[in-house]
Amino acid sequence: MNIAGLVRILSLIGWLIFFASIALVIYSINSKRKVGASWTFVLGAFIVALTLTIVSSGLVFVQPQERAVVISASAGGIRPEALQPGVNWIMPFLESIKTYSVAKSTYTMSRTNSEGQVTGDDSVEVRTIDGQKVNIDASVIYSVDPTQVVKVHLDWQDRYESGLVRPVTRGIIRDVMAQYKILEVYSTKRGEIEDKIRDEIRVEFARNGLLLDSFFIRDIAFTEEYAQSIEQKQIAEQQAEQAKFVVQQRLQEAEQARALAQGQADAAVIAAEAEAQAQVLAAQAEAEAIKIKAEAQAQALREIGEALSSNPDLLQYTYVQNLSDNVEIMLVPSNSPYLFNLPELSNVTPVQPE
Repeated sequence: MNIAGLVRILSLIGWLIFFASIALVIYSINSKRKVGASWTFVLGAFIVALTLTIVSSGLVFVQPQERAVVISASAGGIRPEALQPGVNWIMPFLESIKTYSVAKSTYTMSRTNSEGQVTGDDSVEVRTIDGQKVNIDASVIYSVDPTQVVKVHLDWQDRYESGLVRPVTRGIIRDVMAQYKILEVYSTKRGEIEDKIRDEIRVEFARNGLLLDSFFIRDIAFTEEYAQSIEQKQIAEQQAEQAKFVVQQRLQEAEQARALAQGQADAAVIAAEAEAQAQVLAAQAEAEAIKIKAEAQAQALREIGEALSSNPDLLQYTYVQNLSDNVEIMLVPSNSPYLFNLPELSNVTPVQPE
């Protein structure tokens, strides 16, 4: 309880005591008792009650979320500054106050009955630049400027919501929406539209002593025909997106097949190159072997030739050694004076060396 309220209660108690004392005096008079001291008590109670009444009439307690406009019998009919929160003093019986809330308030305009301040469909009907009809649900959060309370009182009193907030907001919404096409309203430029409406409302409210906290579009409703066309367009867009996805999937599959074929081709090339390299190495090895063999044969022939040149009879000896066992006649060189009968030679006992 604030001090102004406490003084009012004390004032009421003082008046109750005053009237009770008067009743007591009248009772004493009727009972033919002495009432000399009672009149003093009655006078004191009256003075106290009157004083408390005057004080309580002059004390004003303003809540933190309020400001009070002082309506005065002097000072031009109204004080130029509003009373601030706390205990304030006004001239008893010559001044009164009108309090205004400076807390944030929300004003909603909606098609739904229970959502807005106005019963029934209170959405804003607008026409876009291309002639389409649109219904807008919107909300405005605002407050009275604490420094402009006296101005609001002089211009609007407590009618600022119905006389200022509602018509100004609806008018600006219509003006801004009329600058855009229907497609821009519900898709590409909705944020831009909302920002533009907010800026214009803020300027107009400030000019009339109000502060705009925020503005937002709650819903956008189209005519039934246009809503159906939008739905059909969205379905077509979804189908197009699905087709695009299928095409991308097919492209990915083709790319995978192409990569697989390329890999197989590369593997075949590598295998062919490896086989060719192996064949080249084998051919080189075979050629090297033939070369080595030929060199060995040539070396052997050279050695045989050298041996024969140093020992001519070696050829005949070798020839004889390789004759068959059933050979009985052998021709000797033409310059040899001898003709040997081989069977007889075979029966000769060899001479043992001494």
